[in-house]
Amino acid sequence: MSQVLVLNASYEPLNITTWRRATVLMLKGKAESLEEDSNHKLRHDTLLPTVIRLRQFVRVPYREIPLTRKNILQRDNNCCQYCGYTGKELSIDHVIPRSRGGTDDWLNVITACLRCNVMKSNQTPQEAGMTITRQPFKPQSIMSFKAGHQINSGRYKVWSKYVIGWN
Repeated sequence: MSQVLVLNASYEPLNITTWRRATVLMLKGKAESLEEDSNHKLRHDTLLPTVIRLRQFVRVPYREIPLTRKNILQRDNNCCQYCGYTGKELSIDHVIPRSRGGTDDWLNVITACLRCNVMKSNQTPQEAGMTITRQPFKPQSIMSFKAGHQINSGRYKVWSKYVIGWN
């Protein structure tokens, strides 16, 4: 089943929905199609939407993204930020070790394989002679995770221009 990225009237990603729900929103005049899948058609030569934008702005309350192991791994694409390893033996590493005053926050934790984490030990990456491939950042919204997974899998590359941080 095809998925559709739903944007607010301000072009901010809101949700991912089914093509059926997206079509209903368009038929009711509540949304407009911005991108279509040229490989799939609905009835009457209408193309299947992949990105829709709501006509009315929907106010969404701000919610902090919790700093959890799952969210850190997802932000870093389940990949060691030192060597690029993508297997199952991944851990969380503090760029500035906690024993040296490092904190548990988005800008100080990254995904590392067990080998690199042990090699880095109680040092900073510079002291250990290691480089970080992508600097840690605080994700802007949970939609970055949801849509980012679809973009990285190659299914919806067109979404990258609407989801910040995944282009």
